[in-house]
Amino acid sequence: MYRKGEGIVLFEPSVVAIDERTGEVHAVGAEARRMIGRTPAHISATRPLRDGVIADFEVTEQMLRHFIRKTAGTARSRADVMICVPSGITQVERNAVTRAALGAGATHAFLIEEPMAAAIGAGLPVAEPVGALVVDIGGGTTETAVTALGSLAVVNSIKVGGYQMDDAIVRSIHQQERLVVGQEQAEALKIEIGSATAGAEAAEEADIAGRDIISGLLRRKSITAQQIRNALQRPLDQIVTAVKDLLDQTPAELSGDVIEQGITLVGGGALLPGLDELLQTETGLPVTIADSPLTAVALGAGQALEELGSLKPQQRRTRRRRG
Repeated sequence: MYRKGEGIVLFEPSVVAIDERTGEVHAVGAEARRMIGRTPAHISATRPLRDGVIADFEVTEQMLRHFIRKTAGTARSRADVMICVPSGITQVERNAVTRAALGAGATHAFLIEEPMAAAIGAGLPVAEPVGALVVDIGGGTTETAVTALGSLAVVNSIKVGGYQMDDAIVRSIHQQERLVVGQEQAEALKIEIGSATAGAEAAEEADIAGRDIISGLLRRKSITAQQIRNALQRPLDQIVTAVKDLLDQTPAELSGDVIEQGITLVGGGALLPGLDELLQTETGLPVTIADSPLTAVALGAGQALEELGSLKPQQRRTRRRRG
């Protein structure tokens, strides 16, 4: 969450724990994330957003209400809200995001496409007549785009991101080690020993505990960096293919700029060791990781909201219905 004049004031995962007996929110954000897989039967900890879109409308609205109130300071505060959305979502999905924001208490709701917000947050010259290529690897989607003159000249969105990488690790350990582990454990492994290229990882192996498929007993197993790298190969290949497809669609007038400027990586996926090297090898372009890859999209959305009048509109404004 970004607040005008202050920058990032809240940085928590989009996870909600709901008491299914009453429908009330039990916890939101980091507290709810710690409950995934550890809650009693009547409490479910879920991610209401999946693949960059709303999977559970009511829970998303409650989550937004919690974050808006926590950021604004009081329950009565009203605020203009800018929300980042994947470039590939439908108008129906855009309307759902807008309704959720207004229902959560926003005075006005604005939408900005994630690659545009990422480019602004990364400090790329989006308003100039120069092509700039940004790759935003988020939790549910990877957004690739070339910006120029305040708009997206070319854009490509695929439903592959950090969550799909975690799922790939879960499946790999299940198949190779006959061990059942959770997505949170898989993410921890990815952070600790995951990499896109050999030698880029911080450590060679790490331990993980899970349930043995055959015996049903708990078992601890040492997982190597090579195993994680093999598990990540398919989602990483999809990301590389998406970047190549975007380059193939880029107009000749902008290609020269992209060759000179290279690729800018943002999003949590940009922190995977060796990913910049992999993309540089596959595309032949220089690759730079943004200074704040995790918060670049939020920073860009905040800056866009502050300068809404001077930017070429990529947003859709909706007034909150009264009465």
